[in-house]
Amino acid sequence: MKLGYVLPHELEDPIAIRDFVQAVEGLGYQNINLPDHVIGANPATHGIMGPYTHESYFSEPMTTLSYLAGLTSTIELVTNIIVLPQRQTVLFAKQAAALDVLCQGRLRVGVGVGWNPVEYQSLGMNFKDRGKRIDEQVDLLRRLWSEQTVTFQSEYHHVVDAGINPRPIRHSIPIWFGGWSEAMIRRIARKGDGWLLPSQPEPGENRRLIDLLHAACAEVGRDVAEVGLQPWIVANRSIPQMGTLQAPDAHELRTPEQWAAEARSWKEMGATHIDCWSAYGGLRTADEHIAVARQFKEAMDAL
Repeated sequence: MKLGYVLPHELEDPIAIRDFVQAVEGLGYQNINLPDHVIGANPATHGIMGPYTHESYFSEPMTTLSYLAGLTSTIELVTNIIVLPQRQTVLFAKQAAALDVLCQGRLRVGVGVGWNPVEYQSLGMNFKDRGKRIDEQVDLLRRLWSEQTVTFQSEYHHVVDAGINPRPIRHSIPIWFGGWSEAMIRRIARKGDGWLLPSQPEPGENRRLIDLLHAACAEVGRDVAEVGLQPWIVANRSIPQMGTLQAPDAHELRTPEQWAAEARSWKEMGATHIDCWSAYGGLRTADEHIAVARQFKEAMDAL
């Protein structure tokens, strides 16, 4: 399994981000990945309770990964995930292709549909048709990245004999999906190069989701081994899905033995990658997160 790290939200200073990412690259981590939220909603105004609000800090992934492209040389750069249906497809295709050129083919794109209707409204997009739109978007992205000119006319897109330049180094960029709804799992089986899957806090839920993927792949006649699987292992006692709404013991580190047991379980379920998550545990500096990264790497190396 390849080893990655989810960039901790607490690292807001660009120098801290640089120091952390260069350190994990030096430790032998093989990818660094970033989540995406463009705008946060004030729950007092909108009456929605989600894991993130207007007070939550998020580095914009494409901008930040462009910064990291010039500061690293081997580590894979991953969006985990871009909320794709709230973005313009052709513009995102251009941004991703340019970033892939800058990092010399080290980009992997993770995409999903998101959960926040306020974010969609603020960006001028329809929240209700996001599932249908992402299906079209993935098809169009792959063609824009691989073909010199494209004609693509559908419900949401109208491109006539036009193309982007530059195109990606490999004339393709892997597209992985994030999320765990049954609709998304079926989409992964049909269209995905892989699945970015945060571990679920409920006992047995990870196994149930993997079983759904196996069933979805069988339904479309696809070998499930073709689908990459990249779960997170949470280094502390936080629950990533709760965002900033963490329990008082979230800062406590789990033991290396617990990390290793979870990694073994994921490997048995077909994981091709493992990510470490150390956010929401009260750590504020790059050095504190680097210390966790070092411990986690040692635990994985010992397997």
